[in-house]
Amino acid sequence: MRRLIPIILYVCLSLGVAGMTPVEALCNDPLMRNANIGLLVRDAATGEVVAEWNANKSFTPASTMKIVTTATALELLGPDFRFETQVQAAGEVDSAGVLHGNLYIRGGGDPTLGSLKVMGGRGFLPYWVNAVKRAGIRAVDGCVVADDGLFDLEGVNPYWSWEDIGNYYAPGIYALSYNDNTACVHFYSGGVGTKPEVTYTVPELPDVTIHNHLRSSPIGNDSVWFYGAPRSNERHVYGEAPVNCGDYIAKMDIPNPGLLLARHFHDELLEAGVAVAYPPVSEAHVDTAGRRTLYVHRSMPLRDIVQVINERSNNHYAEHVFRYLALQDEPVATLQGALRVVRRHWAERGLPVEQLYMYDGSGLARADAVSAEFFVALLDYMRTRSEAGDDFFRSLPVAGRSGTLAGVLRGTSLQGRVHAKSGSITGVRAYAGYIDTAGKSYTFAIIINHYAGKPRAAIRAIEHFLLACVQK
Repeated sequence: MRRLIPIILYVCLSLGVAGMTPVEALCNDPLMRNANIGLLVRDAATGEVVAEWNANKSFTPASTMKIVTTATALELLGPDFRFETQVQAAGEVDSAGVLHGNLYIRGGGDPTLGSLKVMGGRGFLPYWVNAVKRAGIRAVDGCVVADDGLFDLEGVNPYWSWEDIGNYYAPGIYALSYNDNTACVHFYSGGVGTKPEVTYTVPELPDVTIHNHLRSSPIGNDSVWFYGAPRSNERHVYGEAPVNCGDYIAKMDIPNPGLLLARHFHDELLEAGVAVAYPPVSEAHVDTAGRRTLYVHRSMPLRDIVQVINERSNNHYAEHVFRYLALQDEPVATLQGALRVVRRHWAERGLPVEQLYMYDGSGLARADAVSAEFFVALLDYMRTRSEAGDDFFRSLPVAGRSGTLAGVLRGTSLQGRVHAKSGSITGVRAYAGYIDTAGKSYTFAIIINHYAGKPRAAIRAIEHFLLACVQK
């Protein structure tokens, strides 16, 4: 009998909404009666509106904001663009091979250096060391300097919530990034109510002090939160860790990833027999006069970075790509500069930018708001007018198959037929993308704020809505 209850409820619900339009059925769902909803579904060929509700109203989009970042970057930088990190030397090299000056790592905004998302590790550093040796340098009477002056020193977005800052999913945004700007913190936990012990971090962070406020608890989920300001070597950890766990791992941000990279480069130089007189330092320089470039490290193409951003909803990559856009107008990348570039680009293409309230590149900022109409206009532009449209389309997760859409619409007639970006934070569910059925194509966006119930129930309601739209 218990197994029949969900089926009976579903049949009753279906009978209750018989005769309603897909929009009416969604808005009258008990889950949505107190929610704010904006949606638009448009026939891609004819432009006919299939479904619409508050389409020009702006709502919190969560990670669907990433399609604004990635589309703009593909448009302005091009799919083949690669970030560049330069190994530079300042000073003369004498006959004994001693560099009378410093080695510099000039950051270029690349989020993929040592990234565990794509390659990981320090495998690129021997190439840097070999470049130093090829320049005839056998010793350095200065130090290795991490130079992240291409971006401002803000570090984290001022519109992010305090509860996010210090955690791995909201790491600092610097011209020099390394290891996803993320460290794994290992704990050993005992019985209920005891304090878990911090055993070690990967990578090692010898200058960082972790103030431990954790308690062991009989839980099965991750309930550990880190707090700390950018570039500060003080981190506080709160929450609960599972009891009697010999190696429990939680993730936090790396306070100064550029300095960590400089240390690892310093160590590689020593192992290769290149003496360095002083420990590494982190500085920000705008003027690089007097330096010569020994090696240029290039990232993977932007099209591949964009795919990681959209398919895996990677905040770290998104924020670095977004901040880099400011360099279209200014010598040092800033948040406000990036915002101006994005708004100008889409205003010049006739999109309703008055409906775009953008405060970061990833959608983590609660102040972000955007309309379904803006999303659909952007998606239409990328599919019909952009030279980078194919790369943008391929970057989107596929319903029932990949990325953040792997569990959405699985087993339905739309599995494999929806390419879209999802967005989710507490109380928010959003999707924006394309539907390609056997006979028609649609462009759509749906943003729901403050729904009742569990996220899975909200997803199910959105699935029913999309299926109803294409089956009309």
